[in-house]
Amino acid sequence: MKKWSLSLVLVSLLILAACNTNETPDTSEEAPIESLSEMEALLNTLTLEEKVGQMMQPERSGITLEEVTEYNIGSILNAGGSHPNNNHLASFDEWYQMIESFQEAASASSSTIPLVYGIDAVHGNNNVYGATIFPHNINLGMIQDGSIIEDVAAATGREMRALGMHLNFSPAVSVAEDIRWGRTYESMSQDVDIVTSGMTHYLNGIMPYAIPTVKHFVGDGGTYLGIDQGNSILDEAAIRDRHLPPYEAAIELDVPVIMASYHSIRGVKLHGHEYWLKTVLKGELGFQGVLLSDYNAINQLEGDFKTQLTTAINAGVDMLMQPFNWKDAYYLIIEAVEDGDILEARIDDAVLRILTMKETAGLFETPLPALDTSQMYSADHQAVALEAARASMVLLENSDALPLVDPTIYLSGPAADHVGLMAGGWTTFWQGNPDPDIGVGTSIQDGLDAYGDLTDSYADADTVIIAFSELSYAEGAGDTMTPTLTGGLAHPDNADGLALAERAQADGKTVIALLVSGRPLVLGSATDHFDALVAMFLPGSEGGEAIASLLYGTHDFTGKLSYYWPETIIDLDIESMRDNYRYPLGYGLTLTDE
Repeated sequence: MKKWSLSLVLVSLLILAACNTNETPDTSEEAPIESLSEMEALLNTLTLEEKVGQMMQPERSGITLEEVTEYNIGSILNAGGSHPNNNHLASFDEWYQMIESFQEAASASSSTIPLVYGIDAVHGNNNVYGATIFPHNINLGMIQDGSIIEDVAAATGREMRALGMHLNFSPAVSVAEDIRWGRTYESMSQDVDIVTSGMTHYLNGIMPYAIPTVKHFVGDGGTYLGIDQGNSILDEAAIRDRHLPPYEAAIELDVPVIMASYHSIRGVKLHGHEYWLKTVLKGELGFQGVLLSDYNAINQLEGDFKTQLTTAINAGVDMLMQPFNWKDAYYLIIEAVEDGDILEARIDDAVLRILTMKETAGLFETPLPALDTSQMYSADHQAVALEAARASMVLLENSDALPLVDPTIYLSGPAADHVGLMAGGWTTFWQGNPDPDIGVGTSIQDGLDAYGDLTDSYADADTVIIAFSELSYAEGAGDTMTPTLTGGLAHPDNADGLALAERAQADGKTVIALLVSGRPLVLGSATDHFDALVAMFLPGSEGGEAIASLLYGTHDFTGKLSYYWPETIIDLDIESMRDNYRYPLGYGLTLTDE
């Protein structure tokens, strides 16, 4: 694998630039080249076409290696559910070889600038079959020890770097104000202070290993009715107070990438919102990094594609996530510059930010880290995932049912033996892995089996444990107006589980309910039939072992709610739940609470 020597790149490009003129350049009104940063010097050698190529981020399946070389592509997107050779079981070696081929293609381009490879590693390197699957952000928000979040982020970064990946489209710093939103589980909390703190720990953990992306700027969790990509009717003061602080803190940490949001603020799409992107983010807050568009989000702006691109770039977007129409974008941006609709100075600003990101991340010296499969689902990372899962589960109810003492257990419910449901969306595929066995992890059944006595006979059991679940989902597919235990996106087998709880209670058995879900759910009278209730949320691959250790009391519950838990179906937004909730934000029992 060829490595880039930044000094050689600059020398060769500067010589080529000098050879393109028959006259000695007049530098009397320019700063001497020695006073420029290395990236500014490199930028000055690039043609318009090479610069625009750096702004492109096509999807890995939407571009050929030859096109990477021809167009000087700056970044490759690995979309959720996109795998080498269209094989979700692709080996670690196949992943690495694919990324290596992209880097080799970039090295053969006229600029020889390495590309940055980006992927949604939102709870571990979750697109890769066999990677450690950590708890989702909603779980991280329940954890009281920030060092655990740092460990999760560091392990995620190591499993990315191990396969040659650089850019993580994470963490989301959304403040989910309405649990009807399908991306609720990507938010650490409804409380901006908890989000800001958790994000800070996450960035501290991942930045030594990978390039994080703080998203989605700004206020994506504050849309009306929690509609994904919808409209926020909050005024500016509310956005600044309830949604902006995580970005302010991230910029203080020199976060290299921020992603713009799909949603609108008072009817204006963020990707074209010059006030928030240019005036506030880049001006007032002084963000010096790369502003990245979301997947095809520019296409949602008004006008034809050229107008959409012009609007977004002039508003401050630097790199364009245009997975399959990137080539149209490339030519239209060049045309817009030639027409004067986009100033070349704006292109220069965008590309300098991109080059600086690459330099800071060490890509010019090490564009492709060595393959290290020993990092993937390593014993150390399993231990981190287990600790995070255990620390994030919240004990909501306990009527002397826990800890378990030598019970004979009858286990049921849709999540009882299903690691895929515990992992949730963004696991192997965009909408999650539907298989009970996702290649890694311990199911609830296997976790309990290692601790005690499980029976297939309901009659022989003195304790019934029912693992309720939501279906797996991601983004807008997870929007629902009825987030209840048996409605909306609840697993259809939850109804049978609830009937079993009523029967077991009537038969005098101890009933313990476990809830695997991407958000709090309206429970209604269901809790009348439970002697204990645990919110597991989406604990990832090690959730089964984690819950078993908690139920049996080898570890105590430490998780505290970072969301208000709704009491009724009409109290689902933050304003309503502050006054009418079942469990308050910050609530969580321990095994010794009475």
